[in-house]
Amino acid sequence: MLTKRTVLRAFAAAGMLLVAALPAAAEKIVVTDIIGRKVEVEAPVRKIILGEGRQMYFVAALDKDEPFKRVVGWRDDLGKADPENYKAYLTRYPQIAKLPTFGGMKEGAFDVEQAIALKPDVLFLNIEAKVASDEAKLVEKLASVGIPVVYVDFREKPFEHTEPSMRLIGKLFGKEQVAEDFIKYRAEQIALVTDRLAKAGDLKRPLVMVERAGGYSDDCCMSFGNENFGKMVEFAGGRNLATPLIPGTFGTINPERIVADNPDIVIVTGSSWDGYVPGGNWVGLGAGADMTEARRKLANLMKRPAFVQSAAVKNGRVYGIWHQFYNSPYQFVAIQQIAKWLHPELFKDIDPDATMKALHERFLPLPYEPGLWVSLEAVK
Repeated sequence: MLTKRTVLRAFAAAGMLLVAALPAAAEKIVVTDIIGRKVEVEAPVRKIILGEGRQMYFVAALDKDEPFKRVVGWRDDLGKADPENYKAYLTRYPQIAKLPTFGGMKEGAFDVEQAIALKPDVLFLNIEAKVASDEAKLVEKLASVGIPVVYVDFREKPFEHTEPSMRLIGKLFGKEQVAEDFIKYRAEQIALVTDRLAKAGDLKRPLVMVERAGGYSDDCCMSFGNENFGKMVEFAGGRNLATPLIPGTFGTINPERIVADNPDIVIVTGSSWDGYVPGGNWVGLGAGADMTEARRKLANLMKRPAFVQSAAVKNGRVYGIWHQFYNSPYQFVAIQQIAKWLHPELFKDIDPDATMKALHERFLPLPYEPGLWVSLEAVK
């Protein structure tokens, strides 16, 4: 027989369960974005616009179970810049085909009226879009209707901005602990390389030429200064050829300078860019990429005058790597792979494929598919 006290306890317990099941109530918080702006946002955010489709790399890491639950609109670049991941997401989450899309800020193709109509809690922009957004007075226009803009960065200064960007987004999502877990994992994986290099002492550091998006155009040669892939090379125990030549993150090196410096190793970044340059000479890397075709294209790129007589080509120390590591919080995997290329004996037990697989299993909604790097080195 139920007593009055038992019934009250049951109702109280049910009420507690109901409260626990409800999403956290949104409240106004002030955050500092990656360029130092104080921004008031109602958090946890429930509706977001991604100023770049590849921002899904960090969204998916924080919202693994439902990566698109907050996304009400996004830039249209993911399917062009990273078609393999886009197709995988589309297969698993077919509703994304109906998401409103935007053009890029730098191209002047961002539709402000469409953004306002979607009533997002926040718009995320990469810092490289700031000049264009300032010219368009985008922040002011959206602020006038109560839509905040938050800047993040995984591209211009990823080794300075990745951790604070992840913490910022984690706070806005109400996923602070997931963000901290990711940051910790990333730091541990980088330390596997840097700690071992430190213990190795006076190690010979090979000279590395990183060609950014080789074959994307006929020009030679885009590269990275002392940031992004340039910094990855340094972290991996190499000397980046372009560091003294390119003052910022991105720039171009004269082919004659590459011939004169004669790099020990060449690394070309690539992706499947048929959406931008159909049938181009770029090295098509990405999840599930055709390695035979990627290797063929990489070999063809090494026939250009800047590289054909280099020590790297003569010794078969030429490699291709997934370009999108340059614009995601996953750079630590690239560091491990580059370290294996630069110092194969020192890092023979490091397995970047296993690291990437673990990243997917722990933080990402899609299974890992190889295809992110390729080598011209002879198989021993």
